[in-house]
Formats: sequence, C-alpha cells, structure tokens
Amino acid sequence: MGNAEATSSGRVALITGANKGIGFETARQLGALGITVLIGARDLDRGEAAAAQLKQEGIDARALKLNVLDPNDVHAAAATIAREFGRLDILVNNAGISVESMSGNSTLTSGEQALRQTFQTNFFAVVELTQTLLPLLKKSAAGRIVNVSSILGSLKLHSTEGSPIYATKMFAYNSSKTALNAFTIHLAHALRATKIKVNSAHPGWVKTDLGGEGAMMEIVDGAKTSVRLATLPEDGPSGGYFHLEDALPW
Repeated sequence: MGNAEATSSGRVALITGANKGIGFETARQLGALGITVLIGARDLDRGEAAAAQLKQEGIDARALKLNVLDPNDVHAAAATIAREFGRLDILVNNAGISVESMSGNSTLTSGEQALRQTFQTNFFAVVELTQTLLPLLKKSAAGRIVNVSSILGSLKLHSTEGSPIYATKMFAYNSSKTALNAFTIHLAHALRATKIKVNSAHPGWVKTDLGGEGAMMEIVDGAKTSVRLATLPEDGPSGGYFHLEDALPW
C-alpha cells in the first residue's frame, strides 16, 4: 500500500463500501483535497478497480479488503493502517444495506431475519469497526468520524404527521439508522475531551443501487455531506445530525 513516510504529512481517510456509489464519490472528493483515501471494499478486485480509476484522476487511492461483517477483515485492516500510516485521520462509516421495500409500513412483516441482517451491517459492524480503529484515530491531530445515517432515522420526523418521511416506514432500516444516530451521540460524548469529532450524515435521496432511479439527487451531491463532516475545522460541531449545511431533528 505504500510507505508511511510518503503520507506522513497528509491526512488518511478510510471509507467503507467505497468501491461504488456514494462511498466511491466520497473517496473521490476527499482525494481531490489531497487526502490519501483507503477504499474499503468486500471484494478486493472491485476495490482495486475503484482505486485505479481514482489514481487516473491523480488521487492517492489504495484498496483495502474490508468486509465490515468479518472480524478478521476488521482487525487486518486496522493492522495494515497502523503499519503503513501509524494513524487514521478520517473514518467514514458508509457501508449500509436495506432489505425492505420503500413503500408502505413493514413493521408487521419485517421479521427477525430482516432485522438482524440490517442491524448487523448498519449498526453492529459500525460500532465494532469504529471501536477497533479508535486507537489510530486518537493518534490523529484532528480525527473525524462520519456515520452515514439517513433522514429515515429521525424519530421526530417519523412521529410528525405531514413530515417528508412520515409515510416511509421501513422498520428494519429506519430503526437501524436511529440506533446509529444514538451511537453518534454517545460516541461524541465519550470523546468530548479529545480532538475527534463524530457526526451523523444524511446524504439525501440519491440515485444509487439503494436509493433507486427515482431518487432526487445525483451521487456527486450525495457525497457532499460526508465530505463536509470529514473535513470539519477545529471549531466545527460534534455529536450532530446533518444534511449538507442543515441540522436535522433527532
């Protein structure tokens, strides 16, 4: 992956699920800022292809095999980052899944399997990866953690008749993002005495495999919130929930 000397003065970012979609565009935009980007991907070949594409654009991109559900991959990734860079400056927890239809209310039909599958990727894997990488983030001069959530995790908006998401009741997905938001709040509090900032990002409804063709936003815009939160200045917020410049209600 290179040597630590070559990147000792620049920032290093890990983006999970970064071989396509919003994750890939997040890596591209961070890389364009001169940040070394580690392309976390379940399939190393796809990660290598994504990194090669970014390298053609002059970005320092490296593929990193990382199935967030595999503890061996998680610990191997941490060991590789420690060996090659000695620290991690930015972690974007981008990988996520949904196994439900966006129409209707799935609360009566989303069984244990759907809930476990969704929470395993969208919540438990994020917690494990973040906790594993925290020692490296603490070595950064200004660590940044971005949890890619969704406006669909907002309990306030879900309970407010007439809100933009009131009718979108994907029980497993929405509640996994609510749990992820709770992790953001708790982690930010735990790290309040450090220089690490932790925030939840709502990318928007984006034209990806997850968002579908009916989505309102292009991928280039869907990455902007994560990039902003990954590069916050010292006086930036921590423990917040944002879409672009706007704070969202929990």
